[in-house]
Amino acid sequence: MVSRPRKPAARAPRVGFVSLGCPKALVDSEDILTRLRAEGYEIAPTYEGSDLVVVNTCGFIDAAEAESLEAIGEALAANGKVIVTGCLGAKADLVRDAHPAVLAVTGPHAAPEVMAAVHAHLPRPHDPFTDLVPPQGIRLTPRHYAYLKISEGCNHRCTFCIIPSMRGDLASRPVGEVMREAENLVRAGVRELLVISQDTSAYGVDVRYRTGFWGGRPLRTRMTELCAALGTLGAWVRLHYVYPYPHVDEVIPLMADARVLPYLDVPFQHASPRILKLMKRPAAAERNLERVHAWRAACPDLTIRSTFIVGFPGETEAEFAALLDFLREARLDRVGCFAYSPVEGAAANALPGAVPEEIKQDRLARFMAVQAEVSRERLAAKVGREATVLVDAVDGGVAIARSAADAPEIDGLVRVARARHARVGEFLRVRITASDDHDLEAVPAEEPPARRAKARPATPSRA
Repeated sequence: MVSRPRKPAARAPRVGFVSLGCPKALVDSEDILTRLRAEGYEIAPTYEGSDLVVVNTCGFIDAAEAESLEAIGEALAANGKVIVTGCLGAKADLVRDAHPAVLAVTGPHAAPEVMAAVHAHLPRPHDPFTDLVPPQGIRLTPRHYAYLKISEGCNHRCTFCIIPSMRGDLASRPVGEVMREAENLVRAGVRELLVISQDTSAYGVDVRYRTGFWGGRPLRTRMTELCAALGTLGAWVRLHYVYPYPHVDEVIPLMADARVLPYLDVPFQHASPRILKLMKRPAAAERNLERVHAWRAACPDLTIRSTFIVGFPGETEAEFAALLDFLREARLDRVGCFAYSPVEGAAANALPGAVPEEIKQDRLARFMAVQAEVSRERLAAKVGREATVLVDAVDGGVAIARSAADAPEIDGLVRVARARHARVGEFLRVRITASDDHDLEAVPAEEPPARRAKARPATPSRA
């Protein structure tokens, strides 16, 4: 029996490496080299034997800058494919002015960013174990939307909350890491990114808004800059858990320009300054109405969702009435409300003036009745208008969809009749025909072109 000749194994991709600077930079180089070898890359000893070259630079003094720029130029001349990292990389414009042909530039201590640049220009070797997992990871949400967590923990000590004791203080994820995850999700078909954390507005506070790198470009670890970058990916970007700090105003123009969805999930929790002080809530409660009006003036299509607590210890009937007045004036689009419940370990449990359960439930019912009236009026104003919706399911020719005003699971729906050609995960342009307290009815704004006979019918998505 003649055996078939064995196909030679593909050569592993090779990376050349130049390390300059101090021992701290040397440790960074060791980190990057370790990651490269762990992923199956070979480390080449010469420029000519490399598929690309990484130059870890120094930029402490002028002489070090000159040496680094010279090393970059030498690598480009000998190999042509160069990724720059290290201290001089923090001056990305200087590097690119001197050597515009470099593939990417990152700053110091940026191993994840370097690896991302290597992956982009020299795909990692096939690994039969890890390559079973897609780049976007395993998700429990439908394919067309995903949650993007940007930080963990919280620096606040709200008296009704025990999250800091469980998850610790604020710890922001590196902005480059967040952006790479977002890119992978969008490449995998995600049409909507839902930005979440315990306190989205505080993103980057713990690292003093440190400058990170994404795609070789500097990017601050800060909510405004993150939103602007996410807005370039071509997906809906929806912001959750946004405390009403003053710098939130900077995000509203991005919404008005359609770079992120005109949607803010702001947990106001109450309208009484005294109750908010007892809750130890951040931000100036007295200005919340003023800021809501200013946000809507700058972005008329803005949807505001919020949550509130009624029956907090010490809450008087007058303070509850003030909360109802706030609801009527603020005219929030989507609202959730909870009757205060003592959570084990929460500081608020020790406050005097516990509200009887029957009063809490009565206030909850009255609160939701006022909000239902507000919601009904705001939704009715949309009848006759057109909107873009994202289809979550199709059932019997009816598309179950959401507009820019509707986050999955917690907000309303748009039921689109005569949508037999709709597909899950697609955007539709619709005309609103009717409304109720929470949801909208619609029809396609224009009949879609006929599909080919062999097209398969759509099926509902399942989480």
